[in-house]
Amino acid sequence: MFSFLDTFFNWLEHYSGSPWFYVAIFSIALLDSVLPIVPSESLVIVGGVSAGLHQLHWSLVIIVAAAGAFAGDNISYQIGNQFSDSIRKRYERSAKGQRRLRWAHEQIQLRGGELLITARFIPGGRTLLTLSCGITDQDRRWFVKWIAIATPIWAMYGTLLGFIGGRSFQDNHTKAFLVAFSIAIGATITLELVRHFRHRSGSPATPPNS
Repeated sequence: MFSFLDTFFNWLEHYSGSPWFYVAIFSIALLDSVLPIVPSESLVIVGGVSAGLHQLHWSLVIIVAAAGAFAGDNISYQIGNQFSDSIRKRYERSAKGQRRLRWAHEQIQLRGGELLITARFIPGGRTLLTLSCGITDQDRRWFVKWIAIATPIWAMYGTLLGFIGGRSFQDNHTKAFLVAFSIAIGATITLELVRHFRHRSGSPATPPNS
């Protein structure tokens, strides 16, 4: 099993060290904002690892990841604004969709821009929120301002996770990738646990799962 992982991460290291990987990071970060099935966090972390191994530059990884996410969030807003009726009907087909859409509308009014920052770390939640901002016709300048704050924070988080792993294990690339992904998975699990307990206690700060 370790031999397979070593082969996989060596392959990943080879391709992630290419300058074209900047383009891949930008593209996936953009797509993930619109289609939340695309794993943009993972790619940003890989870019950070490559920066730690001196194959990419960490500042450029942050810039292209933030730029892709910024563009994607604005596209999501525009889609919500242009197709608000059909999107609303899609979410209202199920009780879960209705609750999530109602949550997003309520939280935009209650917490506003701060929620756009925290939602960026919740796959699916950020897409729902940016769509909802468009659906409810929130002020575009207000939206752009907060997204311009949220996306660099998100990009820096993923890049630095990978960068630390890459710098800590420069002589063992497999360990560098594994450490970075383990930290990211641990952070995700912690976030999900916090969301779960807040939801059970009745807090509306995070989107409902059911």
